[in-house]
Amino acid sequence: MSSQRITIRVSESLVKRLKKQAGMSRRSESALVREALESYLEDAPTSGSAYNLAKEAGLIGCVRAAPADLSTNRKHFRGFGQSR
Repeated sequence: MSSQRITIRVSESLVKRLKKQAGMSRRSESALVREALESYLEDAPTSGSAYNLAKEAGLIGCVRAAPADLSTNRKHFRGFGQSR
């Protein structure tokens, strides 16, 4: 298996936790980081775009009786997010 080296910066507390876990499990720090990264990427959404994520969540087309240009016309955003 070909591998590449990457460099990341992490807090001292995270390094301490990693070293402690590596010692307790008798595994290398690199092995634990690789395993954690694999696990994270397996659970990450694969579609990527906001549109696809919203569509998968059932948010596209969920508003009824709204203007056809609701998402593109700036006039509909006037006052949005402001307390009344």
